[in-house]
Amino acid sequence: MARTTPTAPPKLGLRERKKIQTRQAIRRAAYQLFQEQGYDATPVDQIAEAADVSPSTVFRYFPTKEDIVLTDEYDPLILEALRARPLDEPPVASLRHALVDLIRQYAEDARGELEIRLTLIRQVPALRGRMSEGMTRTRDMLGEVLAERSGRAADDLDVRVVVAAVLAAVQEAIFYCFDRGRIEDVEKEIDRALDVLARGLPL
Repeated sequence: MARTTPTAPPKLGLRERKKIQTRQAIRRAAYQLFQEQGYDATPVDQIAEAADVSPSTVFRYFPTKEDIVLTDEYDPLILEALRARPLDEPPVASLRHALVDLIRQYAEDARGELEIRLTLIRQVPALRGRMSEGMTRTRDMLGEVLAERSGRAADDLDVRVVVAAVLAAVQEAIFYCFDRGRIEDVEKEIDRALDVLARGLPL
């Protein structure tokens, strides 16, 4: 497959940028503490103190401690990127373009954070359970946009299956690279995984 052409992410307003900065400060403080004393031994009030915010602020941005590790700022950008794809483009190709460019950006800009995040997910069962819930929410959001683009109902089974399969393939490709110490190959392996779906799951 030819490499996707990176697209500029949508511009965010000042308020949203400040929210992102607060989330990132909380996440950085949490990762530092998790590395020093372990995930289970780190309470939210310590994270709040290290990030110079109140515990209530932490919970306003992250409903659970697991969400500090699992949530990021990319879902809205992925939705915007998906909406911007040509309407006549095959669904798997549209999802590929929307996902790969942002994952590439994350892997390049925050590789250390990505590796910490993946390590924690591998080590902490509660994170894997919460991650499954998050994947369902992301599937539903992407499915709604894909359904709009294709003129199908939001709960159309074909749409749900394709989106779920693409997300699962992306996740497996990321962990495939991480488990082999080759996170720099994440774009190539995601492309390879999605090539399988593009050949086998026409919508």
